[in-house]
Amino acid sequence: MKHIFTLILLSLLVISCGEKDKTSVDAVIKEGNLETMRAKKVQILASYDSIGKVLGELDKAISKKDTLKKAPLVTTMVVKDTLFEHFIDIQGDVETNENILIYPEFQGVLTRIYVKEGDKVRNGQLLAKIDDGGMSSQMAQADAQYQFAKTTFERQERLWNQNIGSEIQFLQAQTNMNAAKASYNQIQSQVGRSSVRAPFSGTIDEIVTEQGQVVAPGAQALMRIVNLSNMYVKASIPENYLGSIQAGTDVKVSFPALNKSIQSKVNNVGNFINPNNRTFEIEIAVPNKDNAIKPNLLAKLEINDYSKENTILIPSNIIQENSKGEKFVFVITENEDGDLKAKKTQIETGKKYEGQVEVISGLQNADVIVNAGSL
Repeated sequence: MKHIFTLILLSLLVISCGEKDKTSVDAVIKEGNLETMRAKKVQILASYDSIGKVLGELDKAISKKDTLKKAPLVTTMVVKDTLFEHFIDIQGDVETNENILIYPEFQGVLTRIYVKEGDKVRNGQLLAKIDDGGMSSQMAQADAQYQFAKTTFERQERLWNQNIGSEIQFLQAQTNMNAAKASYNQIQSQVGRSSVRAPFSGTIDEIVTEQGQVVAPGAQALMRIVNLSNMYVKASIPENYLGSIQAGTDVKVSFPALNKSIQSKVNNVGNFINPNNRTFEIEIAVPNKDNAIKPNLLAKLEINDYSKENTILIPSNIIQENSKGEKFVFVITENEDGDLKAKKTQIETGKKYEGQVEVISGLQNADVIVNAGSL
């Protein structure tokens, strides 16, 4: 305490001398002697040096005694090794290969529809019937002719095997039977087109044409059938990710409209680069046990294109950059006196995802860095 008092007294004396010198300075300037003014300047500068030394001593003494001294307020974080996963965020659409409009293959009146919207049907099930215009009667006649020709041939064959009759008779009977069968098969095929059947198992999504209307091949669809079991998401990926995405790559699929997410994998990677937008197609299979996922539903994909263990991650907002483009952070270090210091440390960064940046070099595990505050 006595030492501090002595320093304060000295500083007051120096200041007092400076006040006295002010009058002397005015007198010297008024006198106008160049050599005298130069000498006075040297004297004043020496007194300022003395004041600086005295104030320095005071600062040191105050620093030792003042427990409430001001220091920069910062918060820190400890750097730890962790698993870093980088994802590509892409939008896609839900699709299915079993979503078709069923068109008639026969011209006539739609006499009967056996299903309604929402019905589940199996592969080959009869869905509707078109008036065949008498083709069924023709088929019955053709069938009778075929059966007669077949019986005739069988009898002629038995005789031929017993060496009875001529070869011409045998061949004629065989020819007649084959011709009758071909005629019957042709009419049967035409009549079969008048029956509309399900091409696969699924659900009747929409009835387009009402019962009683005249239909014709290619004119108007009869109904839509959809199978919601085999669904997939299709998305276009920029070509620069071609080397990091392959069949089996993990994908998180989210459906914003359903507030639902599932984990899946890339099922197929396209082999064609679209020259218009430089993208390639991928497909991700999506299970749909509750049939909640519909065709053309918007899907958000998070594709894991990069993973690395034992990686140092730091928030991107604490990284600073100078005019040369060099990136750095402040690392907390301790000197010999036990004082903590913030050391400016240059770093090299890698990939970035959701506000976290991969640090390739410059930091080590357990380093303490400043993540908030002002230095």
